[in-house]
Amino acid sequence: QHEPWTMTADKAVSFEDSVDTPDDSSSPLFDPASLLPSPETGKSTPQPNRSATKAALHALLSDTIRPSPCNVFGSGPLLVSDIPQSARSNDSNDTKNDSDSTKSGGVIMGIDEAGRGPALGPMTYGAAYWHPTKSQPIPPDFNDSKQLSAEKRQVLFNQIQSHEDIGFVLRVIHASEISRNMMRKSPYNLNAMSHDCAMEMIWAVLHAGVTIDTCYVDTVGMPDAYRSKLERVFEGHNINFVVEKKADAKYAPCSAASVVAKESRDAIVQNWKWSEMPNFIPQNDHEFGSGYPSDPKCVQWMKSNCNVDRPFGFPDFVRFSWGPTKKLLGEGPDAA
Repeated sequence: QHEPWTMTADKAVSFEDSVDTPDDSSSPLFDPASLLPSPETGKSTPQPNRSATKAALHALLSDTIRPSPCNVFGSGPLLVSDIPQSARSNDSNDTKNDSDSTKSGGVIMGIDEAGRGPALGPMTYGAAYWHPTKSQPIPPDFNDSKQLSAEKRQVLFNQIQSHEDIGFVLRVIHASEISRNMMRKSPYNLNAMSHDCAMEMIWAVLHAGVTIDTCYVDTVGMPDAYRSKLERVFEGHNINFVVEKKADAKYAPCSAASVVAKESRDAIVQNWKWSEMPNFIPQNDHEFGSGYPSDPKCVQWMKSNCNVDRPFGFPDFVRFSWGPTKKLLGEGPDAA
């Protein structure tokens, strides 16, 4: 029996509802409960197969469903893909040859984020991993997603989703979660959120029965301090942490994670469903550009929608903790 919990979008989806895959209604459905840690164990549930993974991803990115608690409290969705057979610690292939088993080691994993600076929309964290010797050939063109064309990034994202040996994790930190965390009495800053999201994804993969040999992380803050923090938290798991600036441009797993994060954020923003509808429809709808405060389209959209829906100020798509938002609302030292 599931807890009374819902997902919000233009149509609410509860645990008892069915969520179809985008292209094939005969494919397995995914359980929306799997997008939040279990209330009993606190652990995240991997999707049972790749069809369910794609259905869950479609629901998050195209339908932009989100757990209703994350609009007022708690964390946003965490999607853990199905676990590739080649990445499992108890892979039966390992038992066939003991000498090969001792040499097989664990997976290599990468972690990166997207959407750190915008005033609008979520920040997304992505992780990608595969076994370096037991996997089918990995696409060779991974690079920092911000350096790739949108077309190339989409191709790589599709390849990640369809590759049977690549596992991935997506954590969505919605604007409402960022706002709550940063505006509470003892602020929970963006760096701390970033570190905790990375660790949440690592734990999710470990709890799914995957051994991690090396984890490449695009640093947030000082690399040495961040690496030491990860080593303390995961002491005993024998993970080699490589924490560097621009790691997404140096290491393929980190580059793949960058693609997951960037493509996911872009899709969520493009397809955003306003939770305030039908009572409130934003002026200019989705004409907000990149969502960065330096983007003229974003500036105009925020001005057009400031305090239109009193007393709420802005829809929950906006980060209330950002300086430009506070200024428009008449708060903070730079208030208009």
